[in-house]
Amino acid sequence: MRCIAVINQKGGVGKTTTSINLSHALAKKGYKVVAIDMDPQSHMGLGMGVTRQKIQGVDNVFLGDSELDEVMLDISNNIKLVPAGQRLAEVATGLKGGAERGRILQRAIRSSSSCKQSDFVILDCPPSAGLLGMNAIFSADELMIPVSSDFLALHGVSRMVNIIDYVDETLKQKSRKWFVVTRYHERRRLSQEVRSKLQEHFSGDVLVTPVRESVALAESPGFGQSIFDYQPKGNGAEDYLNLADDLLNERVM
Repeated sequence: MRCIAVINQKGGVGKTTTSINLSHALAKKGYKVVAIDMDPQSHMGLGMGVTRQKIQGVDNVFLGDSELDEVMLDISNNIKLVPAGQRLAEVATGLKGGAERGRILQRAIRSSSSCKQSDFVILDCPPSAGLLGMNAIFSADELMIPVSSDFLALHGVSRMVNIIDYVDETLKQKSRKWFVVTRYHERRRLSQEVRSKLQEHFSGDVLVTPVRESVALAESPGFGQSIFDYQPKGNGAEDYLNLADDLLNERVM
């Protein structure tokens, strides 16, 4: 089992889009995936077609009311989803328990039979390094950092990396980081410069495939569909299938 947290403190860089469509791309290739929505906004669940308001999710796990396996939903033959749940915002701001609060998700994943039987656990993280983000970092073997093709997104990467490095130093570990270029415009110089800068500073950690800007990628979550259902022949589907291959084969720049 590979546990991957899709994380970046900056919003609008394609974290949820990547979490949803990478999960589906891996599933299409025959891998079993557990997707966990760690964002109180519940966008991953909505993008996977879960529209019910009152639903139990990972919030119940944090509050001690459920085991992880008890709140999983079958999305397809190869994908199980743990929705955020309507009380996850309470967890992010008010959960008591000291330092051990940061290990709740890690323990839940390790004790989950569904996670043990899966090939990948994908964590869609909120745009912050608070309690939920830290739980994701502590739980993950690998960290995927989407970076959109604009100056501000590039500027925010260093802060995210500093947080990860601090956690690694504290835990005496070395997290595997993957950088993904998102919202990429092939003909724009800025997009090319952002990709080049990432390669310069994080050589060997930037996945080869940039995810091109696509109206369909923006529209598909509104219909509760992955890009493979919404526009299976478009650039978005092609890019996420290639990105899955990058991850599987460690194809990097």
